[in-house]
Amino acid sequence: MAKKGKRLRAALATIDRSKLYPLPDAVKLIKSNATAKFDETIEVSLNLGVDPRHADQMVRGTVNLPHGTGKTLRVAVFAKGDKADEARAAGADVVGAEDLAERIQGGTIDFDRCIATPDMMPLVGRLGRILGPRGLMPNPKLGTVTPNVREAVEAAKGGQVQFKVEKAGIVHAGVGKASFDEDKLVANVRAFVDAVNKAKPSGAKGTYLKRANISSTMGPGIKLDIPSLVG
Repeated sequence: MAKKGKRLRAALATIDRSKLYPLPDAVKLIKSNATAKFDETIEVSLNLGVDPRHADQMVRGTVNLPHGTGKTLRVAVFAKGDKADEARAAGADVVGAEDLAERIQGGTIDFDRCIATPDMMPLVGRLGRILGPRGLMPNPKLGTVTPNVREAVEAAKGGQVQFKVEKAGIVHAGVGKASFDEDKLVANVRAFVDAVNKAKPSGAKGTYLKRANISSTMGPGIKLDIPSLVG
C-alpha cells in the first residue's frame, strides 16, 4: 500500500488539478504516470446533462474503437444449427442453447459479452435476472440480438465498446491500454466521445457534454478540455 501511495503522490505532483488539459497533453501525462507492473487500462468518463430516470434521456450505444481496446473479450452466443456454426467460425468462445442456459443458471458465467439470435430470446429472457445486473443481457439496440452473428462476434472481438449512462449521468469506457501509442489513444477517445454525442437523446436539454476526465487503472484522473475531444 505504501508503494502504491508513493506512486500516486508522484503522479499527482505532475498534474494541475484545476486545469483542463487538451486531450493530447492529457494522454501524454497519463501514459507517463502509468507505472504499474501491468498494462494499465485507460478509461474516459463523461458527465452528461441528462437524467437517465427519464426514458427520453437514456444514453446507450456501441462504438467500434479504431485501434481496439487491447482487451480480448470472451463471447457467448445463443444460437442453433447453421447460426451456431457461424458463431464458432467467427471466434465465439461459448456457443449453445438450452445447454448454455443451464450452465448460466448453474453459476458458470465465463464470458464478457452475450449475443443471441432472435429465435433464442424466449430462452434467454428467462435468464434476465442473472444476465441483466451484470450488463450481459442481449439487446437489439446494442446489436447483440441479431441474425448476423458473425458480424456481432467479430465486432465484439475487434474492440467494440458498449456504453450506458449511469444514474448520476456519467458514462465511461475503457479506450485502450497504457502501452498504446499516444495517437491511437487520442483517436480512440475521440471515437468514443463522437459515439456518445451521436447518442444524444431527444430529452436532453442545455449542455449535453458537461465534464470529461481521463485516468489509468492505478493513476489519478485528469480533467479534459472538452473542445479538444472533437478535434
